[in-house]
Amino acid sequence: MVTPIPLSKPWIDDVEVERVSQALRGRLSGDGPICRRVEKRLEEALGAERVLLTTSCTHALELALLALGIGRGQEVICPSFTFASTANAILRVGATPVFADIEPRALGLDATDVAARITSRTSAIIPVHYAGIAASMDELSALARSHNLRMVEDAAHGLGGTFRGRALGTLGDAGCFSFHETKNITCGEGGALALMDRERAGKAEIIREKGTNRSAFLRGEIDRYSWVAEGSSYILPEILAAMLDAQLDKFPEIQRRRAVICQRYAEGLSNWAHAWGVQLPPALAERSSSHHIFYLLYPDLEARNRALVDLKAAGIQASFHYVPLHSAPHGKAIGASAAPLPVTDSVSARLLRLPLHPLLTDAEIDRVIEHVTLGPARR
Repeated sequence: MVTPIPLSKPWIDDVEVERVSQALRGRLSGDGPICRRVEKRLEEALGAERVLLTTSCTHALELALLALGIGRGQEVICPSFTFASTANAILRVGATPVFADIEPRALGLDATDVAARITSRTSAIIPVHYAGIAASMDELSALARSHNLRMVEDAAHGLGGTFRGRALGTLGDAGCFSFHETKNITCGEGGALALMDRERAGKAEIIREKGTNRSAFLRGEIDRYSWVAEGSSYILPEILAAMLDAQLDKFPEIQRRRAVICQRYAEGLSNWAHAWGVQLPPALAERSSSHHIFYLLYPDLEARNRALVDLKAAGIQASFHYVPLHSAPHGKAIGASAAPLPVTDSVSARLLRLPLHPLLTDAEIDRVIEHVTLGPARR
């Protein structure tokens, strides 16, 4: 029987078990010493003024928009080629998502298309760093400055990636990260908000802690805490922070291994891809990838779908990405499907993700390459 090759698999062992076990013997609720240690580690790794752990990247996005004062009556431009959380966060703060097209090289927001969709109600842009490769941040940042718009980076794929030497998630007003089970490091479910402005960070801290100044109280800055603003509960528990702390210890090796796998894929598939019109992830000098996803862009939907069937039959888990939000049921329900997004539709129909995780063996990589190159693009 052929051993299946999963699309993703977290590297979890006794290190996480021991760290969580230690946490269970101490404080359980969030914003404790373990959370603060992890936040400090992330601040140092990213070069951010302040990092706040959250229960998910979805909540980090909501918290970012709330801290920036974005809400009802305003519009936020984002890609349709993204996970539902990007648009859900906009809706949850009462704003309206406006979908823009992506550019075909790195699959991030197309600045020209974004510019065409800016109105007097536009308040922010949310670029998504797909696969951990930066969107076109020079053009998007210039656009945001010229129209006085906020920039919130959806860096769910981006931890470990850079643009011109700066960490993804630190190029705008706020950056949002995911620690879901499928991400490069994980605590099962979790996220983080990175902020470059201390005043906004203080506002986000209060919103995150149910609208109270409890975090300042826990740091000993005030002698009591109370309800000071409207808020919610986005605090990550200490137990999950302990798991994330252990994952951060492994992060350099996880990133090294993921980079090796991506390089092996690129070398093993480049000649085949060139011959059969299949696009591989770009290597761009100013954009260092987080190596979160390795994808193939087949010439058409039929070839991509045959490849998915063939790989599944060989015990290799592959996947597509995404059903564009403008064509999804709720996208249509909110009237977001009117404007054409041709690159988004084309990419979604042709993209296939290959297995990528730090526990992938060399033999498994070779097996994936072998079955891909024997697949439908050669027929």
